[in-house]
Amino acid sequence: MALPSNDTVPSNDTVTLDDLDAAAKRLAGVAVVTPLIRLPYDTPQSDHNVYAKAESFQKTGSFKLRGAYNFLAALSADVRQRGVVAHSSGNHAQGVACAAHMFGVPATIVIPDNAPPVKVHRTEAWGAAVVRCAARDRVDVAEQIATEQNATLVPPFDHPWIIAGQGTVGLEIAADLPNVANVLVCTGGGGLLAGIATALRERCPQAQIIGVEPELAADAAESFRSGQLTAWDPSDTNRTVADGVRTPSLGQLNFDIIRRKVDGFVTVPEEAIRDMTRWYVLEARIVVEPTGAMTLAAYRQLLHGEVDGLTLQPGPTVVLVSGGNVETERLLELLSV
Repeated sequence: MALPSNDTVPSNDTVTLDDLDAAAKRLAGVAVVTPLIRLPYDTPQSDHNVYAKAESFQKTGSFKLRGAYNFLAALSADVRQRGVVAHSSGNHAQGVACAAHMFGVPATIVIPDNAPPVKVHRTEAWGAAVVRCAARDRVDVAEQIATEQNATLVPPFDHPWIIAGQGTVGLEIAADLPNVANVLVCTGGGGLLAGIATALRERCPQAQIIGVEPELAADAAESFRSGQLTAWDPSDTNRTVADGVRTPSLGQLNFDIIRRKVDGFVTVPEEAIRDMTRWYVLEARIVVEPTGAMTLAAYRQLLHGEVDGLTLQPGPTVVLVSGGNVETERLLELLSV
C-alpha cells in the first residue's frame, strides 16, 4: 500500500516488540484491555486450564479496532484529515469506521455483498459511508475510491502498523498469564497471528503458538506447510460459516512473520465450529461469532492427541475469541440444533 510521500512508512520486512509497545501507548484508553476468562471446559482427558481472550468485548465487537486505530494514529494529521478508505467483510470495516469517528475524519468502507448485515449496519452506525460490491472486486473498488478521494487506504492485515496494533493482544496475554503454555489464534489474513507471535516470542518464549483455520478456508495452513504463500479462490473460502476468515491468502509480511514464529496450524471442520459457537453461549454465557469459536474447536481436537504434528504442552492454554458480531438469525439457527 502506498501512503502519501510526506508520511514515514515503516519498513515492510519486520515488526518489532518496540512497534507493539508504541501501539500499546497509542491504544491506551482507546481499546479495551480484554479479560482472560477461565472456561468451564474441564475433561477427563486433560488437566489443562483453558482461557478465552475475549476480544468480543472490544467496543466494536472484535480485535480489529486495535490495528485500525493504530494505523490512523500513526498517520500525520494532514494526511489523516483527507479521510480513509478500507475494504472488509465486516470487522475491519467497523474498526476503521470507529477509529475514523474518534479522529473526526471521513471514512468510506467497501463491503462485499455476502457480508453479514449486522456488520454492515454497525459500520454505518459509526458514520462511515458504505459501498457494496462483489467479494472478488472489493480491493479494486477500494483502491479506486482512495485514488478519487485522495484518501489513505487502510489495509486489513498486511501492514506493520496493523500487525503492531493487533499484536497488543499478545502483550496483554503475556502480562496476565506469563506462564501460558499454548496460544491458539484464529487466522484469516494473518495480522492477529503475526502480531501475537511477535509479542509472545519475546515475552513468553515457552509458549506454543498455533494458528487455526476452517478446513474449507485453509490457505494459511497450506502456505505454512509448503513454505510458499498460497491463495485459495474466494469461491472456496466463502463456503465456511466463519465469515471473518474467508480471506483468500495471508499477507506477504504476515506470512514471513508466521513461518518464522508460529509452531503450526490446526484446521477444523464446519460442524465443530458450529458446536463451539453454541457451546460458548450455553456453557460459558459468551456470545461469539463462528470465527471466534474456531480456536476452542481446535483445542478440543488437540485434547484427544496429536493433530498435524502438534500436541498441547502442559500448562494453561489461551484460545482467542476474535469477535462477537454474529447475526441474530445465524445465532438462533446454531442454538436450535
